[in-house]
Amino acid sequence: MESAKDPAPAKPPLTLHLANPRGFCAGVDRAIRIVELALKKYGAPIHVRHEIVHNRFVVERLEKMGAVFIDELSQAPAGARVVFSAHGVPKSVPAEAERRRLAYLDATCPLVSKVHVGAERHFRAERQILLIGHAGHPEIVGTMGQLPEGAITLIETKTDAEAFAPADASRLAYITQTTLSVDDTAEIVSVLKARFPEIAGPHKEDICYATTNRQDAVKAIAGACDVFLVIGAPNSSNSLRLVEVAERAGARHAALIQRASDIDWAAFADARTAGLSAGASAPEVLVDEVLAALRARFTVTMEEHAVAREDVIFNVPRALAS
Repeated sequence: MESAKDPAPAKPPLTLHLANPRGFCAGVDRAIRIVELALKKYGAPIHVRHEIVHNRFVVERLEKMGAVFIDELSQAPAGARVVFSAHGVPKSVPAEAERRRLAYLDATCPLVSKVHVGAERHFRAERQILLIGHAGHPEIVGTMGQLPEGAITLIETKTDAEAFAPADASRLAYITQTTLSVDDTAEIVSVLKARFPEIAGPHKEDICYATTNRQDAVKAIAGACDVFLVIGAPNSSNSLRLVEVAERAGARHAALIQRASDIDWAAFADARTAGLSAGASAPEVLVDEVLAALRARFTVTMEEHAVAREDVIFNVPRALAS
């Protein structure tokens, strides 16, 4: 008589705190829909200038559908249809498209466009404009490209704010990148307001609601977590900020991962609690993938923590709505 097989060893317990809101925001959802609808209406290929959003999974999926991602418009053939990414573009880009007679759709997030409008308003009022953000990020390149060179000065850190010397302290304004750390930005703005009490700011905070909500959700749970994972791309500003927020809020170990295959399981060696969030460009399917990987190794008890309800929807361009 054969002996019974030894039972599989019990998986260790893990309490998983799941952040909510997480993942796609309205601007990202709109940008992806614009590419999908353009492919459906006009057929492949649709050329997209830069990554439509900062997520390789999303980009590769759209490539399979017929999207062609390019770095510059010069790579698009004559007569091509082009989509501009959600991060926004300098004014020189649509001007070049028109000069080359390329049909284009602008997928710039409406909240980024709001920052552009604010910059124009301050410029018309003859104010020197300070832009709080990270050098080289596509959103910063796009925002600075709305105005003539020299009209906007980039402020990256509190030290920059302390060292800035204005031409006229009575004619200053500030705007910000939409995906910054809420706390870091507040510190920089505080320095600017203390130094320049007359500085003009946005009518409503430039950091977008989705960035704020995702950071608040991480703050609410990170202190209870041995390990905190953020799903997002290494070039995603809002995702990187979530890792920083988790660290500051008390997570013992916080890491950015693109897929479940990136998880450093050594960090879970003696973990009993974990947290999980996803940047605004990361689809929920990647959250499901990470959950499946955790459940394969642990007996997971999941607790979802909601700090806000999001019901924002941005309409696609009229050319695609019909």
